[in-house]
Amino acid sequence: MTKTDTRSKAEPRRSALDREVAIRLAATEYGRFLDMLRSLSPEDWTLPTDCPAWDVRQMAAHCLGMAELAASPEEGARQNEVAHRRGGVFIDALTGLQVEERGNMTPEELIQRYAEVGPLAAQCRRETPAEVLAMTMPGVQIVNGEQEHWVLGFLVDTILTRDTWMHRVDTARATGRDLVLTPEHDGAIVADVVAEWAGRHGMPHTLVLTGPAGGRWSRGDGPELELDAVEFCRVLSGRGHGDGLLGVEVPF
Repeated sequence: MTKTDTRSKAEPRRSALDREVAIRLAATEYGRFLDMLRSLSPEDWTLPTDCPAWDVRQMAAHCLGMAELAASPEEGARQNEVAHRRGGVFIDALTGLQVEERGNMTPEELIQRYAEVGPLAAQCRRETPAEVLAMTMPGVQIVNGEQEHWVLGFLVDTILTRDTWMHRVDTARATGRDLVLTPEHDGAIVADVVAEWAGRHGMPHTLVLTGPAGGRWSRGDGPELELDAVEFCRVLSGRGHGDGLLGVEVPF
């Protein structure tokens, strides 16, 4: 199947979320990830996750590092500079740095620091000026095997929340903890993913996603797909195999 992005190739990707909605989702997701960390037993922190390089503690260290990046322009600039100096795939260098620098933190220290940083990250994201959000990020992103540009607002308003949300899913799967899902929060995140997915392939379809975060979407007279809403997002993120339209990647 040919993966088709309906945007102009020259146009950088922007967040489709209303800013107030984006910040509400960010603040709620930081709180829910913190609640997940607080629910873990001592044994949970060493369990493997769907990210093969990370156990639960290392995943939490990455999420803390990303929240600290979002909470402080100075810290964000520092992390970006160090990661760029390391070379290679930038996102791998950045997340590797975040895990490495927090490698000696205990679970209790990770939880305490995340509780401090989460609200600051949401506030800093809210206060990012519109002209900064509109700036095109340096470098290119590779999605579905093709290069694309993002404005900073796509990272700030969309990707940072999707990243935390998906790692909350990862942590729940690794530890067997309950995954809190509501239509108002998780349903809004999933609906945004669905809209981007549909725009990226541009093909007729009917999509039925089950569970509290699910819903029904259709475009033209196309094949009907039905699966759990969280699993849909996992597949699009590369955590599962998807054929046909489910093989269209969406970044998290």
